[in-house]
Amino acid sequence: MKIYDTIIIGSGAAGLSAAIYASRAALEYIVIEKNYMGTGQIAESERVDNYPGLYGENGFELGEKFRSHAEALGTSFIEGEVTEIVPDNGLYRISLEDGSSYMTKTVIYAAGASHRKLGIKGEAEFAGKGVSYCAVCDGAFYKNKTAAVIGGGDTALGEAIFLSKIAEKVYLIHRRDAFRGNKTLSKQIMETENIEIIYNAVPVEISGEKRVENLRISQNGEERVIPVNGVFAAIGNAPDSALLDGIAELDGNGYVIAGEDCITSAKGIFAAGDVRTKPLRQVVTAAADGANSVYSAEKYLSEKGE
Repeated sequence: MKIYDTIIIGSGAAGLSAAIYASRAALEYIVIEKNYMGTGQIAESERVDNYPGLYGENGFELGEKFRSHAEALGTSFIEGEVTEIVPDNGLYRISLEDGSSYMTKTVIYAAGASHRKLGIKGEAEFAGKGVSYCAVCDGAFYKNKTAAVIGGGDTALGEAIFLSKIAEKVYLIHRRDAFRGNKTLSKQIMETENIEIIYNAVPVEISGEKRVENLRISQNGEERVIPVNGVFAAIGNAPDSALLDGIAELDGNGYVIAGEDCITSAKGIFAAGDVRTKPLRQVVTAAADGANSVYSAEKYLSEKGE
């Protein structure tokens, strides 16, 4: 069986960036992707205004450019879902759902994180058309408009404060009767005039014509409709890190513990992108992780005399 220098798991911004750098480093590598022709969560963004040099790019098209770049450098993609990563005499065996397996000296784990969904009618239909999971990514589109943030944790509070500086009005919808998160953030929320808190409420349906126009909520057993231009779901992320559980150290939320060098506690495994512990999860930081992970993998291989 062929032994690769590295196998990249995931084809989002981090994985594709890693593929570009692995190619430039003349490493023997492949990319394993769960979704055919995947480009990661960036494809969900209607417009990207914060990636240098590509202002206003459609998220799907930006992801396609990343992929085309990797393909132009000769990247080989394997479609399939990884079911197991097993240490094997200083190497790693990567098993796929179809029964195939691959051997590698190092692993660049860029499987990402999934937004926790609201699970309500209209959410999927209006994803990228007024439904968002990241205020830093999409907040600029709501200048002088009305937005609703769903959630009551620190992430939701931070998103509401961020949006309040852009939008004319922000509704913060929380299913409990009080916030249990950061007291400083809670105080700031209370003192921000254009944030209206709706306690004891849950979202029921998102509706509109071509874009989001209304959010129906249930509050204390009664339903009401709020006219909004955007709905931001801020109920957390779920890192796709289960494959590394018991192999590399994870934090309390399931993120793979790794610094800017992407080095994990497992020798030869490097975590890149949204799956690792980091303060900012954006396409530009994911791309940087891809580069750093390959640099660290090269260094690891060199120190082993590979």
